[in-house]
Amino acid sequence: MGKVLTEDALTQYERDGFFFPIRVLTADEVEVARSRLETFEETQGHPISGEYRGKSHLIFTWVDALMRNPRILDAVEDLIGPDILCWSTVWWIKEVGSDAFVSWHQDVRYWGLDTNDLVTVWLALSPATQESGCMRILSGSHKGAVLPHKDQYHDANMLTRGQTIALPVDDSKTVAMELEPGHISLHNIRLAHASDPNRSNDRRIGISMHYMPTSTRQIAADWDSASLVRGEDHYHHFVQAPRPKEDLDMEAMRFHEQAAAAFRKILFKDAKKVRSTL
Repeated sequence: MGKVLTEDALTQYERDGFFFPIRVLTADEVEVARSRLETFEETQGHPISGEYRGKSHLIFTWVDALMRNPRILDAVEDLIGPDILCWSTVWWIKEVGSDAFVSWHQDVRYWGLDTNDLVTVWLALSPATQESGCMRILSGSHKGAVLPHKDQYHDANMLTRGQTIALPVDDSKTVAMELEPGHISLHNIRLAHASDPNRSNDRRIGISMHYMPTSTRQIAADWDSASLVRGEDHYHHFVQAPRPKEDLDMEAMRFHEQAAAAFRKILFKDAKKVRSTL
């Protein structure tokens, strides 16, 4: 029995590569977080995108706080132990009626990390339903060899290079991870996942947060950063990211620029084509 996860939940995660749902935010906390996001978007005149979409915990205090939410970290600790780094955060927002989708892929193929234990936490700030294009996963695909992928650049694909599993996916083995606002799902870095366009009447707003043991190494780049969110780092394989003192402060923005550039370099490693934005 863990701090958050029951024995049955731990068994399911080991067997299937995922577990959901877990409530981590109250309705009021969801409203505050969504308001902070959409207030920033109003100042920009468009949805969060480009350089702000990835690693935004480095420049927004409230995203840093979400990343360090104790209930989230308790669940992650149940899976990978007490010494935890957060490698990245990424916004996954689908506007009403947009064609944005995510193709079937496995993150382990592209992230350059030498661990099989990274846990992705996906936090919903609006309803994530089949209608709105919630994440779908291929149960058990975290076991065995990594599947072959090909790059299929498509304007509506939210992935950097349109990375797509180059084999048919058995729909009978897929699971729709529907989440209410304030709920999270957990899945393993090796698990195949995808999502469809949003056909609901509300934005589908989610943020993924990627947690790994401190023993992890980055093997696709000479420089990378991560945030120590719990425990101690006895390995120091990553540059420790500073916490933002206030939203968009200059020091935070400078570090974010360097970290985001390194992130993109890793994601596009060996790609034949590089998109201008994340």
